[in-house]
Amino acid sequence: MNLPLLETTEYQPVATRPGPAGRRVYIETYGCQMNVADSELVASILADAGFQITEQAEQADIILLNTCAVREHAEERVIGRVSQLNGLRAHRPNLTLGILGCMAQHLSKTLPDRAPFVDLVMGPDSYRRLPQLLSQSSDDALLDVRLDRSENYSGVHPQRTTGTNAWVTIIRGCDKFCTFCIVPFVRGRERSVAADQIVRQVQHIAAEGFKEVTLLGQTVNSYRADDVDFADLLRQVSQVEGIERVRFTSPYPVDFTDRVIDAMAEVGPVCPSLHLPVQSGSDEQLARMRRGYTVDQYRQLVHKLRAALPDLALTTDIITGFCGETDADFRQTCDLMEEIRYDSAFMFKYSEREGTYAHKKLPDDVPQAVKGERLQHIIALQEGISRQINQQQVGRTVEVLVEGPSKRPAADGQPRYYGRTPQGKTAIFPQLAASNELVAVHIARTTSHTLFGDRIDDAA
Repeated sequence: MNLPLLETTEYQPVATRPGPAGRRVYIETYGCQMNVADSELVASILADAGFQITEQAEQADIILLNTCAVREHAEERVIGRVSQLNGLRAHRPNLTLGILGCMAQHLSKTLPDRAPFVDLVMGPDSYRRLPQLLSQSSDDALLDVRLDRSENYSGVHPQRTTGTNAWVTIIRGCDKFCTFCIVPFVRGRERSVAADQIVRQVQHIAAEGFKEVTLLGQTVNSYRADDVDFADLLRQVSQVEGIERVRFTSPYPVDFTDRVIDAMAEVGPVCPSLHLPVQSGSDEQLARMRRGYTVDQYRQLVHKLRAALPDLALTTDIITGFCGETDADFRQTCDLMEEIRYDSAFMFKYSEREGTYAHKKLPDDVPQAVKGERLQHIIALQEGISRQINQQQVGRTVEVLVEGPSKRPAADGQPRYYGRTPQGKTAIFPQLAASNELVAVHIARTTSHTLFGDRIDDAA
């Protein structure tokens, strides 16, 4: 949603703030699926406290931006956005502006100077205290960025919007401390949610009509609660009546066990799609990144996965231009991409994050122009691979879980509908279909990102 840039005014907090009854809250989310799931937690916590959630910023008494700190661009975007929203105070002088999440944690010391009109700064472990802080007033920004090794928001049922997929956070934080990554510093150490609470949440999700769940964690397969590991949890969640598909993201290669691979192969609802970050195809770069595995170990894991799941769709993350990356390092990454042949990839040029080991100890010595050239090269390489892989779907019939009408109609102006295959690929077709319906689609053509076809019958 874009608002016109209004003239900003200096905000003077009032002496007291009204109670929650009738106060409307607008939440805007930036970043990954974890942030989406956290926004759903925040909405639930505030609704239970008597606040009203609104989808219109212009109607809100409180505007909260839930943020990401993984890349610098996201921070600049949020600072610009909150400055824009501050302009609403020309007509709503009692508006409360808050920044939540990873960016709030990361920039808690500098945000008051960069955005002095922000009233509230809260880290990802502080959301239970949000109703209390919103009832306070202060001449300075209210700050709560304490990390809590025990907080996993047990007992809070997220307030979800309607749809086909529901996000379920099963583990918070991260213990890996890759040299380029800020996540352990802004989300704290790993802690898992009890398995019985996860299963109850999934049962509630099924009762709400969702057919697909995605289990979330920064290192989701590191999950362990008491005597239940991630393989056990996959099997338990898949047994919930009404759940047709189970996905998870993002696993860490080092923690991928044979038991998890067996569960993926043996349990029907677990989808044959996997996001497995590699970051680089160079052993020297992986060592600098402290990823904990070699290229050959990663390769052997992929071989195991594909042997167990022949129809697996594999995606990844790749960073180019990390500290010390040579032309040879980069060529090795390209070679690995051509060897593994990912269905798609999220590709980035390295941007150092203040507070990480790399920022403190490793020189950011690859020129920006070289980073940009390398990024464009791997994007083009991956586009070609994705196009070839998708082309193999032509003539096949795939099961599609319908999400709704496509944003783009057909060339003749007629509506189209879209959904996802078990492999997570987007499929578009012209025949009428209801959201959350499973249908069979015969694929006629593809691009590097999308499958196009016709609905032929309901999927079994």
